[in-house]
Amino acid sequence: MNAKSRIVVAMSGGVDSSVTAALLHSQGYDVVGLTMQLYDHGAATTKSKSCCAGQDIYDARRVADRVGIPHYVVDYETNFKAEVMDRFADSYIRGETPVPCVLCNQTAKFRDLLKAAKDLGADALATGHYVQRIAGPRGAELHRAVDPDRDQSYFLFATTQAQLDFVRFPLGGLTKPEARALGVKFGLHVAEKPDSQDICFVPNGRYADVIQKLRPDAAVGGDIVHLDGRVLGRHAGVINYTVGQRRGLGVGGEAEPLYVVHVDPENARVTVGPKEALLRNAFEIHSVNWLGEGRGPSEDGTPLQVKLRNTQPPMAATVFGELDGKARVVLAEAEAAVTPGQACVFYDGERVFGGGWIARDTLAVVPHNLRRGATAIAV
Repeated sequence: MNAKSRIVVAMSGGVDSSVTAALLHSQGYDVVGLTMQLYDHGAATTKSKSCCAGQDIYDARRVADRVGIPHYVVDYETNFKAEVMDRFADSYIRGETPVPCVLCNQTAKFRDLLKAAKDLGADALATGHYVQRIAGPRGAELHRAVDPDRDQSYFLFATTQAQLDFVRFPLGGLTKPEARALGVKFGLHVAEKPDSQDICFVPNGRYADVIQKLRPDAAVGGDIVHLDGRVLGRHAGVINYTVGQRRGLGVGGEAEPLYVVHVDPENARVTVGPKEALLRNAFEIHSVNWLGEGRGPSEDGTPLQVKLRNTQPPMAATVFGELDGKARVVLAEAEAAVTPGQACVFYDGERVFGGGWIARDTLAVVPHNLRRGATAIAV
């Protein structure tokens, strides 16, 4: 790009996207700000610790006025509900733990907003994500941010190569304090604004309430069962539980701490057991997106590192390619954070090679430490 290139900036109203817009404008680019309205404006006008609320739209407009760039609000409420909120609810109902921020990046930002940017004649779409886009010998590559504490590459694994060719991430080489310092330098009123902490459509953190609103019949009561077959109690719906959960199980009196090791929505059953029962060293993933050379992981196995949580350091693994966008991941060491519905993201050092979604039906529970004489339950 050259100094006359038009860049559309996805402005959420936070410090990162605001600094991105101001920085690109200071470098002489023709900058246009776009802010997404993702859910009911009347319900989003109060201040919260989530992004894309009514206050954030107002903040984005103030920043655009300060910088001196045009600013528009685009209404993606219908698409966002269908492709992020509804899929979020349905995933929990299936006994999974979804990552809605990945879905938002995959649909609203890097599909709908990218199309809007092209309709405005833009040469690129820029966001405030902390991730690096680096020119490689075979095209643009996605790399982790310079600041490991701010790296957001986990949430961008579903970015396609075509999208990566069009998107820019100006903050990938900065730390958060450096970005805030730029906000002060540019005179932005959001320079010290707190970071978003919640899922935007679950500002109070009570995701079960949102699921029940979207799917009123979702909460079906059932048994809480120990791996050894004992019924320990009752629950008010599997949507209140996720694999690996320890708190709020509603059971007690056991000699050792208990964790959710399996969620069975078909039978409305939650299985609990000791932490060791969570350990897995192999699992399958689906909807694989590959950002490396070639068509994807080899059938003979591709040695990579993977992350199963955004805050988790990458761990050694071998990824075996399968048909229909599926793959099998074999970890070098067993891990307790293999949760259905979460993302498994591929890395080779600092470079991101894509990833996929952890499949629920490949994580059958293996009974662990069964009491003598007890009958194991089938899961």
